[in-house]
Amino acid sequence: MMLGLDIVEIDRIARLGKNKRFLERVFTPEEIRYCSAKSRKWQHFAARFAAKEAVWKSLGRGGLALKDISVENKASGSPAVLIRGRRVPGIRISLTHCDRYAAAVALRTR
Repeated sequence: MMLGLDIVEIDRIARLGKNKRFLERVFTPEEIRYCSAKSRKWQHFAARFAAKEAVWKSLGRGGLALKDISVENKASGSPAVLIRGRRVPGIRISLTHCDRYAAAVALRTR
């Protein structure tokens, strides 16, 4: 098993996110639509950014760009990891955020 953990300041992602190129370089179009539709969108962008970093760390950091890793919500509302658009069994993630920080943990079981 491999564990990945990341925490990010929401204000940092909000500053970077004002540059459309940053959003397009890091997030998939589906993630941009999902987060942009939220009333506190920067919390959601930051949580997904932290999730991408946590998953990347749990996979050993090789061969993937952050945009290759994406997060979608299952019908139950829980998050699921996709790598290059395909759901990945064996990786579990948990996301959280408050007013200032977002964090994620990823556990690779396979």
